[in-house]
Amino acid sequence: MGKVLGGLGALALAIAATGCAAPQFTYIADGSANTYFKVPYGWHKIDDSSLSALFKSPGSVFGQQSGTWDVAYDAGAPAATDLISPTATQPFAFAFVAPLSPAGSNAMSYNALRDATLPVTAPTRAAAVKHKFPLTNFHLLRDQVIQASQGVHGVWETFDYTYPGGIVDTFDQVALTNADATQIYVLEMHCMAACYSQNQQEFNTIISSFTVRSP
Repeated sequence: MGKVLGGLGALALAIAATGCAAPQFTYIADGSANTYFKVPYGWHKIDDSSLSALFKSPGSVFGQQSGTWDVAYDAGAPAATDLISPTATQPFAFAFVAPLSPAGSNAMSYNALRDATLPVTAPTRAAAVKHKFPLTNFHLLRDQVIQASQGVHGVWETFDYTYPGGIVDTFDQVALTNADATQIYVLEMHCMAACYSQNQQEFNTIISSFTVRSP
């Protein structure tokens, strides 16, 4: 709290100032899935209906990623389309939780988690090229395995992709599953590569806050 300035009056002023200060973060939680993360307080929540409509529109590079819980926050003017925009000049965060089918549970692996939103592993990227996936020039910046409590585990991936037109975006993603691989939990962030470079510490803070407490 800093040095005491001396006297009861100064202490009272310090307490009052602390009480009036704006919160530093907004905490976002899915209570039913015991999942939460935080974003800076000034970020704006994307309207749920706008986010839902985005996933119903054809042609999204993210495919149909909606789950039982979907939430997104924008550091700039809130726009659901910033999730897929190549010109996002402010960080954008999107999280979802979804159940896995028996087949999905059986197929779950660290590589499947790496490919949770976009093609990251070499075989998936090769397959995406055959299906005319529009993003190119993949460049992996981070590949980190996560072992959390209660059997929760997953990966933290950071990578660049180039959109048609030559704009490079950086994606930062943590994808987790529970001990029996019945759920997937994902927090994905992105913005233009220059934006990521300027806000890398903020990205790290948000991604690191993503927490799953498996029942």
